[in-house]
Amino acid sequence: MFGFTMKAVLGLEDGTILTGTGFGVEGQASGELIVNLASNGYMEALSDPGVSGQLLMFGYPLVGNYGADKDQLQSAKVHAAATIVRELCTKPKHQPTLASFFEENGLIGIEGIDTRRLTIKLREEGVMRAAVITGSDDGEAAVALARSAPVQETRDLIPAVTCDAPYRIEGTGKKIAVLDLGCKKSVYQSLQKRGADLYIYPYGTPADVILAEKPAALFVTNGPGYPLAAPKAIQTVKDILGTIPVQGICMGSEIIAAALGAEFEKLKLGHRGASQPVKFSDGTVAVTFQSHGYAVKADTLPEGCSVTCVNANDGTLEGFENTDLGITCVQFQPEHDAMYDGAEKPVYDIMYRGIPDA
Repeated sequence: MFGFTMKAVLGLEDGTILTGTGFGVEGQASGELIVNLASNGYMEALSDPGVSGQLLMFGYPLVGNYGADKDQLQSAKVHAAATIVRELCTKPKHQPTLASFFEENGLIGIEGIDTRRLTIKLREEGVMRAAVITGSDDGEAAVALARSAPVQETRDLIPAVTCDAPYRIEGTGKKIAVLDLGCKKSVYQSLQKRGADLYIYPYGTPADVILAEKPAALFVTNGPGYPLAAPKAIQTVKDILGTIPVQGICMGSEIIAAALGAEFEKLKLGHRGASQPVKFSDGTVAVTFQSHGYAVKADTLPEGCSVTCVNANDGTLEGFENTDLGITCVQFQPEHDAMYDGAEKPVYDIMYRGIPDA
């Protein structure tokens, strides 16, 4: 580490300034400020491509208590533009510390921030742009940087997190085409456990290239940003709908909805963390892992689509299907087991509805 206390400041676009202590390296970052309320899984959250271009704040007060476990990374690197915590653990159960990991990888972080206050503020006023500067406590500069950051709805963040070229993860089961919008490692692992033979394609791949492989279905993955800012993915899905079954999770669900002509609403705080309750049409409730800031407006889905589940907290759409087109979508991340009436069941299995035997 540096051997000295590094100045750091957080500025919000509404003029709020909070000073803290920097960790990692000196630098600056700006983007939308989002909140993860999970009590663990910070390595997974930091490396989730779905947070690309955003400032990630942890609501849980202590972060880093089990060190920086690289085996928990969901992709090759940390995607959060900067990280905000209340308290950073300096003596974790395992080494290296999160602070050392940040320094070694050129990452920006700030601690000593009243994350509870900020979470309440965002919950009441809505998500806003912010900036972190480490190595300086110039609050006015941080506010100016926050105000100059592009709004989320204008940014297509997927090109920075999709795969570079098509590749295959061999399996003995159904041949599934995967449109990679910034997929997490755990999603591929879950599909592999079910034997899927995966043909993975980067963002921008046209429909005819995917269909030439004659897959049993198309799976559209999680990813960052605003769905309508990703026109290439929308066009690919639009050209495939009706030819083979299409499944989507998280951002993939939104892309499929956009291909159907649906509209979206921005959530005030977003749904992020490991305890989002989802109520299904049969009355069962699952506690799910989520990481998204937008929701599909259910009443804008076309005829033939039916809502399969909603968020039990705010009633927003969490899943829909269209049996005629073979569409199954969920807004949460179903590779994580969820709880149904106290019994663990893999929610991921719903993604195989409508996929024919290979």
